[in-house]
Amino acid sequence: MSDAQGGIAGNGPRRAVGPIGDPTTAGWWDRLWGPFWVLPSLICAGAFGLALLLPLVDRSWLGDADVLFSGNAESARSLLGTIATAMISVTGLVFSITMVVIQLASSQFTPRLLGSFLGNRIVQVTLGVFTSSFVFALVVMREVRAGEDPFVPQLSVTMAFVLVIASVAMFFAFIHHITRAIQVDHAIDAIEASTASELQRGWDDADRARPPIDWDRPDSPGEKVTIDDQHGVVQRIGYRQLIDAAERGRAVVELTVRPGEVHHRGNPVAVLHRAGRAPAGSADADQGADDLAAAVRAAIGLGQTRSIPQDPAFGVRQLVDIADRALSPGINDPTTAVQVLDELNRLLRISAGRPDPSRYLLDGAGTVRVVDDPVTFAELLDLALDEIAHYGADSVQIPPRIDALLADLDTVATPEQRTVVSAKRAQLTASS
Repeated sequence: MSDAQGGIAGNGPRRAVGPIGDPTTAGWWDRLWGPFWVLPSLICAGAFGLALLLPLVDRSWLGDADVLFSGNAESARSLLGTIATAMISVTGLVFSITMVVIQLASSQFTPRLLGSFLGNRIVQVTLGVFTSSFVFALVVMREVRAGEDPFVPQLSVTMAFVLVIASVAMFFAFIHHITRAIQVDHAIDAIEASTASELQRGWDDADRARPPIDWDRPDSPGEKVTIDDQHGVVQRIGYRQLIDAAERGRAVVELTVRPGEVHHRGNPVAVLHRAGRAPAGSADADQGADDLAAAVRAAIGLGQTRSIPQDPAFGVRQLVDIADRALSPGINDPTTAVQVLDELNRLLRISAGRPDPSRYLLDGAGTVRVVDDPVTFAELLDLALDEIAHYGADSVQIPPRIDALLADLDTVATPEQRTVVSAKRAQLTASS
């Protein structure tokens, strides 16, 4: 294999057909704010610091002010104690409501929705404001003194009152969010919107002419790259990193995993096909292989759960899960399954009518540098319909809606995709 094999000149790294598909999220900032506890903890820490600072302001710069709390030490303690007691009680209530909604979402919809619910900022801010009100009132209460040298931190007590008002506002926002979150319509729409956005990225410019690609897998087996110290779901692949590393190493990186797949320790994640390399066993050859393998490992991010970025099939999976549960004998709600099929129809239309994204990613000179396995229209169609057709075969609503979906796709599909649609129609008819 020559290093120049490929050969479509261009202005920069790209996929032969379709966008390059790099992750939209980046780096440590997103990982910092990802865990559920981070934002509530920071709000509580801010309230603790404010509770230490405001009494100093009261002592140093503020005298009696009409707009601030004007009670004595006993009334200040009573107010702060009431606030602390009430806020910790309401916080427990909010946690209880949250757990009930999580249980409901898990049992009625799909457990794969929990990540998006817990990642919602309204839930996090609500818990943060409630617990910070409790912390603030408790810390300020230490500063209230009666006796010969009384001290009532007027500004601090007033701020505690303001935090209670903010907590009430956040409670209303939280209840509004909860009542929407438990509606299946809202859950379906939210999944469809995020999945559609990712599919649009994947098929954004795939309607242009497919350029010729001259790359054949070499006869030699290549060098396998493994990740031995981690296992989990492939959440991110940095394609630009891979292209740059492969260009430096005069190689082609053939990926054996894709976003959404589970990687087990020791299994290969890529195969390296290197051109013009130093003799096998030499120091230069070993160093080049090690550097390229390290770059490949760094470009592949593993995690515990799937996510829609770079993995639109996960969004389809969540919608199908909702339909499967709706069609189960215990729930028997085919109307929800029809709603899911409506959204799946919209998602499949995004990829219909345009060729699938190419497997080949090129460097600026047009040389193939990365070979991957992007999700195809046929795979999305199988994932979207097979299970729903199976579980809804005896329903009055499901088979006609699937027929209408396939007929609609026929109107926008490419000739190759029409063949896929026809095969799917024949398969479902034969199994019914």
